[in-house]
Amino acid sequence: MISQVFILSSKGDYLIYKDFRGEAGKDSISVFYEMVTALSGDQPPVVMVTFRTHKDLHFIHVKQGGLYWVASTKVNPSPFTIIEFLNRLAALTKDYCGSLSEKSVRMNFALIYELLDEMVDYGYIQTTSTDILKNFIQTEAVSSKPFSLFDLSNVGLFGAETQQSKVAPSAAATRPIMSGRGEQGGKNEIFVDVIERLSVVIGSNGMLMKADIEGEIRVKCYLPSCSEMRIGLNEEFSIGKSQLRGYGAAVHVDECSFHQAVKLDEFDSFRILKVCPSQGEQTVMQYQLCDNLPCAPPFRLFPTLERDYGNRLLIYLKLRCDLPPKSSALNVSITVPVPKGSLSLSQELSSPDQSAELQPKNKAILWEIPRFPGGAQLSALFKVEVPGLSSASLLEVGPVSMSFELPKYTCTGLQIRFLRLTPTQPGLSQRWVRYVTHSDSYTIRI
Repeated sequence: MISQVFILSSKGDYLIYKDFRGEAGKDSISVFYEMVTALSGDQPPVVMVTFRTHKDLHFIHVKQGGLYWVASTKVNPSPFTIIEFLNRLAALTKDYCGSLSEKSVRMNFALIYELLDEMVDYGYIQTTSTDILKNFIQTEAVSSKPFSLFDLSNVGLFGAETQQSKVAPSAAATRPIMSGRGEQGGKNEIFVDVIERLSVVIGSNGMLMKADIEGEIRVKCYLPSCSEMRIGLNEEFSIGKSQLRGYGAAVHVDECSFHQAVKLDEFDSFRILKVCPSQGEQTVMQYQLCDNLPCAPPFRLFPTLERDYGNRLLIYLKLRCDLPPKSSALNVSITVPVPKGSLSLSQELSSPDQSAELQPKNKAILWEIPRFPGGAQLSALFKVEVPGLSSASLLEVGPVSMSFELPKYTCTGLQIRFLRLTPTQPGLSQRWVRYVTHSDSYTIRI
């Protein structure tokens, strides 16, 4: 049973506030924000208030799109149910508004209030189904194009740049879904993205110590009516160590799970997923590969640390991109922890498009590379002034952490062989497939 639902910005400004039962005042917003920001480290999803003025009030929240999605309650419901409801609310907001950001929520506050009215009645969850809600939602969405300093003409569905000559328009992923009253001028399109998150730990000797991959197949549908879609995966796709298929280079994962709407009657024999996608975004398949990387790590680092004259520390880094020559990494960010007493930084970078700065608060060097071609090698020389530099100060350097995005690339080798809609949609319908790998945690020890 939910008492309140509110959406806060990262600064604590409330964007949406809905009180269903009148059990707590509006000041509970400031109480929640003060408590959640006072927590150190990772913020737990459930926070209980111990103040006398708000006794026995529980806050359950998730953070998506830089926003806090919060529900308060005075009873003892299942927290997992409320968390799932909040995740679903954020997903529906993204579907109906086109994007998930503070700006889109502010521009579509009337639409979100209408969604909440249909989803929750006196604190009881009624439905979170897109197919059901689209018959009742009457407010039209106001599209908000996300701000970027870069040209978005070649940006793929989930932000990955693509060099293909025929690509989906940049605004395709941020277009709201169609309402039940008719079309909003959009095309009949369906997008399928294979997204992988990579976690890697590389030792100081260059050996791969840990490599985990978490992936998913995500579908975003703009078709006005439901058709059965058949997604063909690699024929050599195998799950578990005991299941081997074919004689070629098999695509192997340890675990795999599917959306409840996916039909698997052709999966064992032909590796085909059948699903009737509803409008909006949904994850049809998730998979995981642990302690194994079918390909070489995308980046290798060759560090050199030297103590220069006086109190100067020299850090020389050579970074190599081991992707195929036709591939490239985007938005590469390298964070190098430095001694706590570091005062200033001077650098020599191998190309003018790179940038580096010393972050005094984090005591780390941030080295940024907007685009890193496969097979290339870049270098940087950092000169750090450290008062009282000693041999013990060298131990404070590292480990290096990296974040990046690899468009048109999957580490497991999972591919979409085909996308087929049955029956065929009336009019022209377009189907798009994207591949992208993100760094979840990429650590290199020095």
